[in-house]
Amino acid sequence: MAVRKAEAKWKGSLAEGQGTVKSESGALDGAYSFSSRFEEGTGTNPEELIGAAHAGCFSMALAHGLAEAGHAPESVQTTAHVHLDKVEGGFSISRIRLVCQARVPGIDEADFQEQAEGAKEGCPVSQALKAVPIELEATLVS
Repeated sequence: MAVRKAEAKWKGSLAEGQGTVKSESGALDGAYSFSSRFEEGTGTNPEELIGAAHAGCFSMALAHGLAEAGHAPESVQTTAHVHLDKVEGGFSISRIRLVCQARVPGIDEADFQEQAEGAKEGCPVSQALKAVPIELEATLVS
C-alpha cells in the first residue's frame, strides 16, 4: 500500500518562532507560526491541514459509496471545521464538523443520509481521528 510523507520544520520558541510544512508531492509548501495557528495570522496550521485531509477523504468516500449504490454524484463539496480550544494545560482539538453539499440525481433523502453517515464512519481519515467527536451536516441539493 501507499505510504505518504510530509515534513515540518520549526525554528525558535513557540511564540516567536516560525516553521514550514511541505508534502512529498510538492502540492503543499507553506509557512506556519504561532499567529497563524492560535490567532488570525497569515499562513497555514496543523488544524487547517487536518481539515483539508478530512474533507477530501470524506468527499471521496461519499462519492464512492453513492456510486456503488447506483447513484453516481454530480458533485460533492465538503468543508471541515476543526475546532481548536484552549484547555487546562494547553490546547485541544475538541471536535470536527463536516458540512457537505452534494448533487446526486435520483436519490432520496433517507438513502443520501445513510450514505453520508457511512462515509463519515468509514473514511480512513475519520477512522484515524476517532478520538475526536465528528459531526456531520449533509445536504442534498437539486
